[in-house]
Amino acid sequence: MRVLTRVVLVALVALLVGCTLFDSPAPATPTRPQPAAVPTQDATSTSTSAVTPAYQFKHGVIERDITYCTNGGVALKMDVRYPTGMSRPAPILVYVHGGSWSSGDKTDAIGMTDVPELLSRGYLVASVDYRHAPEWKFPAQIEDVKCAIRFLRANAARFNLDPNQIGAWGHSAGGHLVALLGLTDKSDGFEGSSQYLDQSSRVEAVVDLCGRADLKGMPADKAESVFGAADNSSPLLERGSPITFVSKGDAPFLIFHGDKDDVVPLQVSEKLAGLLKAAGISATLVVVKNGDHMFRPQGGPISPTRADMTRMMADFFDQHLR
Repeated sequence: MRVLTRVVLVALVALLVGCTLFDSPAPATPTRPQPAAVPTQDATSTSTSAVTPAYQFKHGVIERDITYCTNGGVALKMDVRYPTGMSRPAPILVYVHGGSWSSGDKTDAIGMTDVPELLSRGYLVASVDYRHAPEWKFPAQIEDVKCAIRFLRANAARFNLDPNQIGAWGHSAGGHLVALLGLTDKSDGFEGSSQYLDQSSRVEAVVDLCGRADLKGMPADKAESVFGAADNSSPLLERGSPITFVSKGDAPFLIFHGDKDDVVPLQVSEKLAGLLKAAGISATLVVVKNGDHMFRPQGGPISPTRADMTRMMADFFDQHLR
């Protein structure tokens, strides 16, 4: 009887153990760590961890030495400056430096003095290099600058610019070149490069700082070294003169010229302004009292001041590009 009792107890214990083993839950399967959520970015965020349009993280940035075209084996460079607070495509202003078509570069101080005011008004600002004479004779210079405008239009999304709102300003030789930007198109034969030819090289507004709008009568040595002209009355100079191309429908102009300029006569800008007005083009000539070719004072303070000129320029672009 005692033996039977032990057998029954052992059987009961085994049964209970077996039930426990079969009813136990299976061990938990290790879970893979989940990646952290990628933050999204709205138009006011400063985070750059999410994929966002380029302009949202280029506020106040300067992109230097961008190759905009390659002409004659020369890689041509531009700098692009971004205003702060860009939330939609902005107008862009292009600065073309002076230097008698044979020197200078995109960091030229004359134009850089205008940049802070223009950026504060919400404009993108580009400054460009171009090939120099005498190694590269005209029209190499205007071909390069036109290629820069076409490049910007072709890359409007990259820079978040409005391709229909492009202005240009330039001093001296740069004034001559930006005048040609406002007065010529593909039919005038200055496009040169085969790059971005599906884009227009015209600009919608021009500020000309004492540019030589009429090349005839310029110093003979410069006529030869830049334009390949045998003398300063050559037809080649007429071909390169902005006044040759004035016609109805051209861009509006604001022209500054010092009354003490001994490099480019004031009469040249007076002639350009007169032709523009006769063609029905908006044109304003501001004669800077006591200003020389660099707008330095001669015989008294200049009027308007250089800061006033910058504000007038910015107001002009606001009027025509906004």
